[in-house]
Amino acid sequence: MDFSLNEVQMMLDESIEKFIANDYDFDRRQKIAATESGFDADVWRTFAELGWTAVPFSEADGGFDGGMEEVMVVMQRFGQGLVVEPYLANVILAGGVLKRLATDAQKQKWLQPMIAGELQATLAFTEPQGRYDLARVVTSARADGDDWVLDGHKAYVLNGGTADLLLIPARTSGDAGSSEGISLFAIAADSTGLSRNSYQTVDGLRAAEVVLDGVRVPADALLGEVDGGFAALEAAVDEATLAVCAEAVGIMRTLTDKTVAYTKSRVQFGVPIASFQALQHRMVDMLTACEQAQSLLLWAIMRYASDAEDARAAVSSIKYLVGTSGQKIGEEAVQLHGGMGVTWDLDVAHYFKRLTAIGLMFGDADWHLDKLAA
Repeated sequence: MDFSLNEVQMMLDESIEKFIANDYDFDRRQKIAATESGFDADVWRTFAELGWTAVPFSEADGGFDGGMEEVMVVMQRFGQGLVVEPYLANVILAGGVLKRLATDAQKQKWLQPMIAGELQATLAFTEPQGRYDLARVVTSARADGDDWVLDGHKAYVLNGGTADLLLIPARTSGDAGSSEGISLFAIAADSTGLSRNSYQTVDGLRAAEVVLDGVRVPADALLGEVDGGFAALEAAVDEATLAVCAEAVGIMRTLTDKTVAYTKSRVQFGVPIASFQALQHRMVDMLTACEQAQSLLLWAIMRYASDAEDARAAVSSIKYLVGTSGQKIGEEAVQLHGGMGVTWDLDVAHYFKRLTAIGLMFGDADWHLDKLAA
């Protein structure tokens, strides 16, 4: 079976590689991450101009008819560059819901401006009591005349502090824990009754706590059918899980390459430490883990793209492997770099932080292992 990239995918890969090499070095990344918004608006516009924000959307929606294979290409390169721009929040999470549920009018109002880089969006799906369970939604939405009124609390909302549009899963019927009775609403960030507390996460990104206190929205804020939003929510999070796994594989490969290069230049007892057999064994283990993760990622994306019966098991499989192998590679990279491996000025520590954060997103390794066992 041929796993090589096709011509379009190679062009996409090369364009991102050149951008990161020429315009997005580690120092610039650190300066961007330190800003209040956590991303550079000019960089984001460049993403849109180069078509990267349009990758996973149909041509009818203003996209390039790409799929998870193309998203994998993008996210692996973003992982290698430690990109902090909110591609995951906008394109994968919010875009994943809008492309499935939004009407043509709603897509014109929200999805197309987001693809064009003119609107920041996010999917606020996690709640304090959720513990990775997408159905454990207690945020409520009740009909009031022609409007809807929402109350609740969303936690760890990626890009939540700067998003112009928040997509909110809310319970319109049923009990917390039931996948039935969940509806999705598109809410403007400046809506009365909506408050946000933005903060920087350990990996240099931005997230927010979002509180909805009697937020009133019109009927056309509803995405899809009443009580029928869970399937789209689940699909968007599955795609986001694969996306961060691709990002993690890119980080794992980068950490391995940087560690090998460092041990070739670091001299101890008059010789490079790369000549020590014990360290060679550890770096071979790192490379083996990278190759295994890359292979499982390709398999998971193929199963997901073909809508196979075991597609969701494939997603859990790669998330489990990334959570365990990624942690091991990060620890090895830091230790083999010595004391400098934990310093703020060395990029290795920041790659490890991002790997650690990815390990906890959308279900940690133990949670996905339990899903596989079940």
